[in-house]
Amino acid sequence: MSNHMAVLDIHRQSLAASTALMEYYVPKAILPGEVIALLNGAKINFMLVGAHGLGGWTKKPRATQDVDIVVAQRQHKKATRLLLEAFPHLEAVDLEVVTRLRDRDTKTVLIDVIKPNQELFRVALKHTQTVSDGKQTYKIPTLELALTMKFASMISLNRSDLDKRQDAVDFGRMVVANSAIDMESLAELGNCVYPEGGKELVDKVHQVRTGGVLNI
Repeated sequence: MSNHMAVLDIHRQSLAASTALMEYYVPKAILPGEVIALLNGAKINFMLVGAHGLGGWTKKPRATQDVDIVVAQRQHKKATRLLLEAFPHLEAVDLEVVTRLRDRDTKTVLIDVIKPNQELFRVALKHTQTVSDGKQTYKIPTLELALTMKFASMISLNRSDLDKRQDAVDFGRMVVANSAIDMESLAELGNCVYPEGGKELVDKVHQVRTGGVLNI
């Protein structure tokens, strides 16, 4: 098996594992495969992110209760409408950076449709890797984009301390599991989070690799 095929196989296996965990732990779960098939059928340009999309890079897939996707700006409303029609038990909560689709009764968020209105997400769909499970094809972030997304979450002023700690764990696992990180691309993406953010991002990779404390 070529290295490229081995990498794709890791992502397929990761999505299968995180899906199985979701089915077991989340009542009335909407599975990533359902969302992928629906959006592909409507020819919507999207990328799977969150725990389902990044698990292959950490090589330690984990449970999550929602499906996170980034959708092209011009198709955001169409994707949201399509998902609400397919899953009528959901209601939309429209926020500045994301449209959250939650269960009407429990208020549990089951799908996040991220808006590409921040610089990092505006360029995100240019930094993807395509995965196929034999039935459906979908995009996930490149390793460098996956690290940058976790970095952005780790330093966010609007994220809880506990969530940031999980982000730091995911970030560290990605660094440890992947030796071939394109530092130039990583720095460029880090600068999309904030000016000169690329330097801090690269420094955090070095912190993990040298066994230092990952500050958040």
